[in-house]
Amino acid sequence: MDTIKIGEGVVAHKDWSALDALLGERIRHRRRAQRISLKQLAECSGISIGLLSQIERGLSSPSLRVLASLADALKLDLADLFGDDPPEPSAKEKIVVRADERKKLSFWRTGISKELLTPQVQDSTLDIFLVVLDPGGTTGSQLYSHAGEEGGVVLEGSIAIHVDGREHRLHAGDGFRFQSTLRHSFWNIGPGTARVLWVNARPKTGKRDAKR
Repeated sequence: MDTIKIGEGVVAHKDWSALDALLGERIRHRRRAQRISLKQLAECSGISIGLLSQIERGLSSPSLRVLASLADALKLDLADLFGDDPPEPSAKEKIVVRADERKKLSFWRTGISKELLTPQVQDSTLDIFLVVLDPGGTTGSQLYSHAGEEGGVVLEGSIAIHVDGREHRLHAGDGFRFQSTLRHSFWNIGPGTARVLWVNARPKTGKRDAKR
């Protein structure tokens, strides 16, 4: 049976409830570590307290947009939710991530998964992901934004990116870059799986003010 690696644990490919439970536990742990109530996090992230409670209990699977909103409200990077271990204190201590060490998040309800290709390092401003979009995979109709800049290249398949009111269609070999503060979304427009090398860069210092 195919498996998906989540942090240090391995769960069955079709055991989606286990994936949701692991992700919900990470969100709850980080919220409590910052002494933030459910109500406070719900208000800061712009989602209902009921949905947040369901996500933390593993009863609902968050979309990429919702997860990005939660990470921003917790002043975390999306990569911080890829595993249970804290980031490495220094880039000098962790430089390489082997293929079998990659941490992965699967947004199975929307047909998108992300593999973290770079080490989790404290105070790092750069993350590189392999984004996989199944046929029909999408971040949804609601646009989202966050601090920083992002770019990448389509390795396989075809995708569309909606940025600041404009739609851009990309195919294998095409590259892109845009400010993450611009409202955006993306989806698979081809009949097969699309794979994208996706880079997220964030400001070195300062409060990250997302606009949703």
